[in-house]
Amino acid sequence: MSLRATARIAADADGSLPVLTSDGPLALRRTRAAVPGWTRVTVVGAMSAPLGGDRLAIETEVRDGARLRVDSAAATLALPGRSPEPAAYELRLRVGGDAVLRWLPEQLVSAHGSDLRVRTDVDLAPTACLVLREEQVLGRHGEPPGTLVSRLAVRRAGAPLLDQELAYGPGASGGWDGAAVLGGHRATGQLLVVDPAYEGAPPPARPLGESAALTPLAGPAVLVTAVAPDALALRRILDAALDELAPE
Repeated sequence: MSLRATARIAADADGSLPVLTSDGPLALRRTRAAVPGWTRVTVVGAMSAPLGGDRLAIETEVRDGARLRVDSAAATLALPGRSPEPAAYELRLRVGGDAVLRWLPEQLVSAHGSDLRVRTDVDLAPTACLVLREEQVLGRHGEPPGTLVSRLAVRRAGAPLLDQELAYGPGASGGWDGAAVLGGHRATGQLLVVDPAYEGAPPPARPLGESAALTPLAGPAVLVTAVAPDALALRRILDAALDELAPE
């Protein structure tokens, strides 16, 4: 039987969490923040999910002036299920005025035979800051990937800042594994940093080593995209970019 579950987080500027609601496989835990003035929530998987046909979501509201870090205790593993329908995993993030959200989960692993649709919707106030990391590992060791479609849509002050969709695996159109996309790599990811301080003077576009690039967006934001042979190499690339662009 397919699961339907929505977990919810709301953070206030005083460090409180007036809403912290777990649901189904999405267990939320308040954990100790490494930096004073921040609130931290860790997502702990309570069971195997998402499976085929599951519908999971996390809704997060960072209220005016709050500083929230959300991470996860382990990688998310997309697995095949009894249902032939694809699984869906939605993230709905809202960041208020002078608020900061650092969304830094562990990797999403697309196991062979799985079919997952991920959608991340972000709404930012004009003075909000965002650090968002996505990492996808296409297949476990020695296996081909499942089908993974991931869409990221970010709005700032109601206007589009970024809207992109990526698709990998047997259900994607041809060329996803070609030289112009992954070039044989099996780990891919991106780091999005939105900061009003970039208004008018974002970091310049440039390569970051041999398999990553930094691109300024049409707004106070930069996007780092990377491919790598494995999850560890990908994390090293994105961690270096995070240390440069958004040190905590």
